[in-house]
Amino acid sequence: MTLRALSLLLLLCPALAAAQSVFAAASLNSALAELATRYEGMRLSVASSSTLAKQIAAGAPADIYFAANAEWMSYLQAHQHLERDTRVDLLGNALVVIAPKEAPFAVRFARDFDFAGTFAGCLALGDPEHVPAGQYARQALEALGWWPALKSRIAPAPDVRAALVYVERGECAAGLVYATDAAQSDRVITLATVPDSLHRPIVYPAAIVKGRARAKARSLLAFFSSEMAAGIFRKHGFTLLGDQGVRR
Repeated sequence: MTLRALSLLLLLCPALAAAQSVFAAASLNSALAELATRYEGMRLSVASSSTLAKQIAAGAPADIYFAANAEWMSYLQAHQHLERDTRVDLLGNALVVIAPKEAPFAVRFARDFDFAGTFAGCLALGDPEHVPAGQYARQALEALGWWPALKSRIAPAPDVRAALVYVERGECAAGLVYATDAAQSDRVITLATVPDSLHRPIVYPAAIVKGRARAKARSLLAFFSSEMAAGIFRKHGFTLLGDQGVRR
């Protein structure tokens, strides 16, 4: 649907216009879908953080942007697309190595480990040119010195959920995805958790989009920081950045 068509639909349907539109990273889909059942009028649009940021910059009618990394939030902030003083860092996550459930292999995070030689075929990850999960994955692979041997075997996905699907279908022999996504699938096995020290901190910030700073948007943003929301985020495997001992 084009932005023009969506805007017309909102004008023709007051109930839809009154809903709070949350543009959220694909990895948040399951958790936010459950939260939407607890918060009347919340409407989700999920895709990669970069895709959503570009849509908001182009005028998409989002109320709240909930990203999977700080960079795309900072991009919108720098271009004055966010309401001042509404940005908040809420969640953390971990990066894991996965494989099809029937084809596991050993992984050791050391520069002398031949990761590329442990599996045949492609490595699935979010497109490292713009997908946060793929950018974190590339940082880790480069830190270990594994990237040169793997870069020609990367299967870039439009978002982290798509990378998971590539491995579920057996189209890729391995993947690097968020722990929260891997936990949603019974068709892949988590081989190892990537040490946090190998990539930038995984942070999920949220903010109100400029022009949408009405009471309902502020109420919804506050709801994401509530105890009820915290319980659901933890249930889906996210860490809460306010929890003691959680690194930012």
